[in-house]
Amino acid sequence: MQISSKFININGINTHYHEEGTGNEKIILIHGSGPGVSAFANWRLVIPRLSDSYHVFAPDIIGFGETDKLSNHDYHIGLWVEHLISFIEAVSNEPVYLVGNSFGGALSLQIAYRRPDLVKKLILMGSVGTKHPISEGLDRVWGYEPSLDSMRELIKLFSYNQEAANNEELVRMRYEASIRPDVKESFSAMFPAPRQKKLDEMALEDEQIKEIETKTLIFHGLNDQVIPIEHTSYRLIQLLPHAELHVFNECGHWTQIEKTEPFIDNILTFIKN
Repeated sequence: MQISSKFININGINTHYHEEGTGNEKIILIHGSGPGVSAFANWRLVIPRLSDSYHVFAPDIIGFGETDKLSNHDYHIGLWVEHLISFIEAVSNEPVYLVGNSFGGALSLQIAYRRPDLVKKLILMGSVGTKHPISEGLDRVWGYEPSLDSMRELIKLFSYNQEAANNEELVRMRYEASIRPDVKESFSAMFPAPRQKKLDEMALEDEQIKEIETKTLIFHGLNDQVIPIEHTSYRLIQLLPHAELHVFNECGHWTQIEKTEPFIDNILTFIKN
């Protein structure tokens, strides 16, 4: 399936996004923060099936993919969240199903907390968004220095199946995306050391998370080395009043890639019920 590529002006930001499917029932997919990431890199396997039943949008967050980069490099949680809120308002007149991966999960939690009227149901995957110590894995991801070998090592880190690092097409695609001058410059500005501070900025307080009434489905790979399940999803399931947790064994941080079909199956069941 050829996935569409479009642009829209959001608050003066030329915003790149993918759109497939039709109808009033809309799903918004929010990608993670790895080097060379984009909406397409995160969601290319998921969009075709979801768009059979729903109207699917997957934007590139400010500073990532083909969306504008900031000349002042002043990237922060408020900027990203307000941009995504405006994007949702631009593409939908109704509340949406919001799916957030990792960093995108933190942004999705922030949206659900600040603007619950925009979110019909919330789906989180390997999400950050709680207060916890940064893992060695996430510190390595955010501290990435571009090289093919470094990208190969990160893909090993993201995946339970270590054979993924032998996929030269995947390694080269992510590496080449990470060395584009504008992307490289933006990424290095987003997550400077000490990176614990940036992680803390993304988190809601426990009492704020408890106020999110939106029905929520949480996914996590049991073998996730980037966002360990005990730091986040086990905490979220205790705090969110209307949440359920689905854990995949033999799965790392890339649930949507390593467990694509059951991941989609569970999303579709959750949305329909």
